[in-house]
Amino acid sequence: MSINVSLIQMNVTFGNPKENQERISSYFSQVNFNTTDIVVLPELWTTGYDLKRLDEIADNNANDTIYFISKLAKANNVNIIAGSIAKRTGSKVTNTMIIFNRKGEVVKHYDKAHLFRLMEEDKYLTGGSLDGVFELDNTKCAGVICYDIRFPEWIRTNMLHNTKVLFVVAEWPRQRIDHWRALLISRAIENQSYVVACNRVGSDPNNQFGGHSMIIDPWGEVVEEALEEEIVIHGVINPDLVEEVRNTIPIDSDRRPDIYQLYRTK
Repeated sequence: MSINVSLIQMNVTFGNPKENQERISSYFSQVNFNTTDIVVLPELWTTGYDLKRLDEIADNNANDTIYFISKLAKANNVNIIAGSIAKRTGSKVTNTMIIFNRKGEVVKHYDKAHLFRLMEEDKYLTGGSLDGVFELDNTKCAGVICYDIRFPEWIRTNMLHNTKVLFVVAEWPRQRIDHWRALLISRAIENQSYVVACNRVGSDPNNQFGGHSMIIDPWGEVVEEALEEEIVIHGVINPDLVEEVRNTIPIDSDRRPDIYQLYRTK
């Protein structure tokens, strides 16, 4: 059975969660929920990279985001990959992806594992250490955040569960957009899975963001791709194609983890 996905490639108002929620509500009015199974939002869509003000604007236990997104999921009978948010838990703040099913229930929290020093995440955020694997509509999926895609061993760890779709949410800068495209296509080919990647556009005081949200199939073919405008893009993914590709080139059964371990370094 095919899965219809919609990716919201949007600008993010710097440090203003309320205005960004209003943006999301506006974009949801553009989605045809008769033909959409999953909606995907970008990274840090509530605050952008206003990390110095996290004491003021981080979402305590994600309560505000969960309330807001849960209502949207339930009202529209749609699964939502709710990008990521700055989530405060006690004294720590994480860059956290939250996944909602059609009933508005939270099915997964994933904290970004690899913090991006060039944007000072390491100064203000705490990295996660748990996987991003979850299930939606009986399809095994995984989610990661932006810089995570530069670590193929981490992506592979998440894909070794018969995972068929990798969701990536990002605020990827324009000057390295060629890396974004190459890395996403590589992750699709080497894991023989769909990659559904939602990036933001626009700018903040320090960065220009490159868009190019993409849907890539298990052969590494780009199914849909945006440019740099604010837009909702739509595409169809077919989990059966994942099995077809994996049976054609049986990478999983040809792996040699016994020898990989010999060269593992900390």
